[in-house]
Amino acid sequence: MSRTVRRRATALLALTVAGLTLAACSSSSNAGADPTGAPTATGVKKGQTVYFIPKDTQNPYEVLADVGGQKALKELGGKVVISSGTADTAAAQIPSIQAAIQAHANAIVIAGNDPSALCPSLNQAAQAGIKIVAFDSDISCGTSPSHLFINQADTASVGTSEVDLLAKEINSTGQIAILSAAASATNQNAWIGYMKKQLAAKYPNMKLVSTVYGNDDPATSLTVLQGLLSAYPNLKGIISPTTVGISTAAQYLSTHKDVASKVTLTGLGLPSQMKSYVKDGTVKSFELWNPSNLGYLAGYAAASLSSGSASLQTGSSFKAGTLGSFKVIGPTPGVGPSVVLGPPTVFDSSNIDQFNF
Repeated sequence: MSRTVRRRATALLALTVAGLTLAACSSSSNAGADPTGAPTATGVKKGQTVYFIPKDTQNPYEVLADVGGQKALKELGGKVVISSGTADTAAAQIPSIQAAIQAHANAIVIAGNDPSALCPSLNQAAQAGIKIVAFDSDISCGTSPSHLFINQADTASVGTSEVDLLAKEINSTGQIAILSAAASATNQNAWIGYMKKQLAAKYPNMKLVSTVYGNDDPATSLTVLQGLLSAYPNLKGIISPTTVGISTAAQYLSTHKDVASKVTLTGLGLPSQMKSYVKDGTVKSFELWNPSNLGYLAGYAAASLSSGSASLQTGSSFKAGTLGSFKVIGPTPGVGPSVVLGPPTVFDSSNIDQFNF
């Protein structure tokens, strides 16, 4: 069954990436020109090399984000090198950081698989003059190295809105569970923290009975999902704040209608992967932002920081191509300087056909 999930995700991803790649190739006519380091109209120097280090290289969400980064650097006359492992671990990402140092990259854009384990290697990169940008999943390195976090959406609103979506569908009552990605993933844990706060504050009749981790791997996600359903026969709802987890769960429920009739699924998903499950009634609603836009914003931020046309100072701003201008938000508890892409979109049968990413 896991092979079926992978084949379906791969086919959908291939179509999406093909379209995005064509769009990237048709962007700025100056792309790739003048490798002398002269600044563009936005103050960003051309000829830059930015290493994109996703959580892993096989996750469709991460691939879309990387394509967005490639589009941004192409517009700016630079290039992206995509490098990471195939497992969602810090150990799999560290060789890519070292490769960026050896290549004298201008910047690193990384989705942290661990909040702190990457910090020594990233500090080496910063000491070598490489600007550090985290996106999707932040790192927690204290003051060294200084970095900018590109947040896909307001962290609190992501967590609380997922609970609100599920509460609406199950009448705010019953046992629920969370199917997460890696247990060390910074973004997942932050969202789950706000989910718990929202449950305690607004939904006393909804009980979180378990949180399981699929490590953003379809086979592992399926195994922990089946264990969850077996352990809690009265389960009424599942929140999966990971595109791999929700698509795996949706595929399973779509072929087990007896279970689907009793368990409501929501979370964060790609419309391209989830469309068929919305149309057949397996999933009523879920949410997400455009991963390509997230990578695009991160690419502009990295190149701007490296060029000196952007800074980590609170209130400073920079231009991010077709997305417009973004302002740096000052440090808050647990989060350093950051930029927020924007609120997530809720997808359901009324609008799912409008989105192709």
